[in-house]
Amino acid sequence: MERRHPAGIAGHAVETAALHFYHIKKGVSAILGISSVDWIVLAGYLIGITILGVWAARRVKDTVDFFMGGRRFGKVFMVFFAFGAGTHSDQAVSVASKTYTNGLSGIWYQWLWLFSTPFYWLIAPIFRRMRALTTGDYFELRYAKSVAALFAVVGVFQMVVNIATMLKGSGAMIIAVTGGSINESWAVGIMTVLFVTYGIAGGLRAAIITDFIQGCLTIVLSFLVLPFALNAVGGMIGLRETIADPAMFAIVAPGDITAFYIAVIALNALVGIVTQPHVMSNCAAGRTELDNRVGFCYGNMIKRLCTIAWMLTGLCAVALYPGMVRPEQIDQTYGLMARDLLPAVAPGLIGLFLASMLASVMSSCDAMMVASSALVTENIYRPFVAPGRSQRHYVFIGRMLAAAIVVASVLYAFLLESVLHGLETFWKIQAVMGIAFWVGLFWRRATAAAAWASTLVAFFFVLVTANAFSPIFDVNQFAVNHLPAFTVHNGALRLPFQMLTYLSVGFVTMIVVSLFTSRVESARLDRLYHCLHTPITPDENPTEPFSVPEHSRPESVRKLIRHPDFEIPLPSRVSVIGFLVAWMFVGILIATVYWIAGIGA
Repeated sequence: MERRHPAGIAGHAVETAALHFYHIKKGVSAILGISSVDWIVLAGYLIGITILGVWAARRVKDTVDFFMGGRRFGKVFMVFFAFGAGTHSDQAVSVASKTYTNGLSGIWYQWLWLFSTPFYWLIAPIFRRMRALTTGDYFELRYAKSVAALFAVVGVFQMVVNIATMLKGSGAMIIAVTGGSINESWAVGIMTVLFVTYGIAGGLRAAIITDFIQGCLTIVLSFLVLPFALNAVGGMIGLRETIADPAMFAIVAPGDITAFYIAVIALNALVGIVTQPHVMSNCAAGRTELDNRVGFCYGNMIKRLCTIAWMLTGLCAVALYPGMVRPEQIDQTYGLMARDLLPAVAPGLIGLFLASMLASVMSSCDAMMVASSALVTENIYRPFVAPGRSQRHYVFIGRMLAAAIVVASVLYAFLLESVLHGLETFWKIQAVMGIAFWVGLFWRRATAAAAWASTLVAFFFVLVTANAFSPIFDVNQFAVNHLPAFTVHNGALRLPFQMLTYLSVGFVTMIVVSLFTSRVESARLDRLYHCLHTPITPDENPTEPFSVPEHSRPESVRKLIRHPDFEIPLPSRVSVIGFLVAWMFVGILIATVYWIAGIGA
């Protein structure tokens, strides 16, 4: 791939780096690679957010408070909670890294969720009406306690991978910003101690309150470097003059990230989004169904907007730092731009950048940590190990489990090859139980045995297609020798075909095994659908999952398919209008990126 790099652009980066050291020489002392002014800004954020999180712990009295924040939050808090819990600096790193190697089409490394976002408007009330603390509660009532325990294991596994990926990406940023003065171990350790401190104390209540501030800082992180990076490269016109390959400016690029690639990863995202453990709290911690709809849908829509900034920043890195090849180098480009560009603008901006980066990580890690501990506490420890204990006891166990899950995440972070590798692993794991969730939601015939079978078979094919059994069976070599050329990229089975394989096999297994195994008893299913068809009433605060207040009445439901085994309701007017409006925003975002891509063409 041919790229031209005028000396003026690379020189500008060197000049800004020189200005950074000029500030240090003029008396702004440097500690561990950043100035004392930046340390003051960073310390102010860290101390303030920790105090706020610990303060929020005062009102934690039971598991509903700890795992669900007491369900007291309105639209604004829910928007920033969904945005904060779902947005973290490793995503900025992964999009910038993929854009560095593939061009504008790298945006799909986070925009894979773009086409799922309108569905969040429909998904949120389903979770809120479950009146549950974890998604495992759904699997327990729909199938059996054993399926809930299986989900707890899978859910914790995916959260460990996700938290580890976040820590890995943020560590790469800190290394780049400090010029290596702070190594990866220290960076990961500091972040972990801080979010664990208030997360274990205040649970989800602390996470939601701190996410309001941290969400604002995450937006700052997304856009802080971009204007200065665009100025350094001469804007989009300068980028076109610098990067000779026109494919770098294609949103749907030939070769790697094609329209087919985008369609498959979007399908995989929609299947898996419902089984991310923290999605239950994203959809159910608000006061009303509308609060949760607005929060979950539009908190994530803000993230889609920030993704555009990450992509453009990564494209600027192509001009500013040509020739990077190793994954660990490419992961650091976002941080390198902050280090080289921000000190020349104003003192304290590096501190603000680091504070924003830490905010993006901590706002996600705390929510995921609490969601993971809730799964193990509510769906393994309470039913199988210690039933009938006090609320205080379960809150204590939840805190201990949260700490253990974080320790596992930190250890895994140091084993990850790169941020992109961790991200792709997470995509796959989060989809394997999505099959049992969706089929069980709409089809009464789905059975517990089928849920187990589809999950295990899908996970087995995740490992097979990822070439995990290469000493015994090398799937990449098989693909090169026996499959059409379009299924292979760089000597390996393409990611979309990996996804299609485990999703197809998983769905087929789910249906076939369900037809040949015993049905779930009707009473359990009637309770489930009665609850899902009953709207949330004002000030309703259930103490048990799927418990409907006596005075509540289910809404009249018209089914899309009139067959006793199918439960696919026709959507309400609010659902249809909100769904269409969300698609309008999706169209605006895509049109915006196409417009940006055409500048200077």
